[in-house]
Amino acid sequence: MELGYTIARIKAKIIGRKGYASGEIINQYFRRKGVEIGKKCLIYSNIITNEPYLIKIKNDVVVSTDVCFVTHDYSIHSVCPKIGNLFGNIVIGNNCFIGERAIVMYGVELADNIIVAAGSVVTKSFSESNIIIGGNPAKKIGNWNKLLDTGKKYGYEYPITREYAVNHPEMMVHRKEYQEWGSKNVK
Repeated sequence: MELGYTIARIKAKIIGRKGYASGEIINQYFRRKGVEIGKKCLIYSNIITNEPYLIKIKNDVVVSTDVCFVTHDYSIHSVCPKIGNLFGNIVIGNNCFIGERAIVMYGVELADNIIVAAGSVVTKSFSESNIIIGGNPAKKIGNWNKLLDTGKKYGYEYPITREYAVNHPEMMVHRKEYQEWGSKNVK
């Protein structure tokens, strides 16, 4: 892990800000390296590549843990030694979510409102909004309406999830917020 990224993460923890405020400390580190990042982004992976200036992340984006952005590819050299590298921009649209251990390849542009499933390898661009993509290579596997239906069925309002969040707030991502919400709303 790169030292600068580790220092930014420690700094965010020490300052103790929550949510976007903590994320902004890490985002500033990425911006200094050359990544273009919009507002209200939460990035939980070290997304720095040898070409950080080729990465553009728009507003309200979440990049989960162990996500890899690949901005270049040297394999073409095996086929044609006169060509050293292939390069390409990566553009992540507004309000996207990149799942854990996803790989986004060079030349990929994602439209607004796309969810990338965990472990996916995104090798091509997607221009359709409000979709879920996944697999290797990634393809459209769903849409937001279907996910919303699943969320209504199994989300926080699902009795087991709500009970678990209230009784075990230390296990939830936003521990303090759930604890406060639970004490006010669950009887």
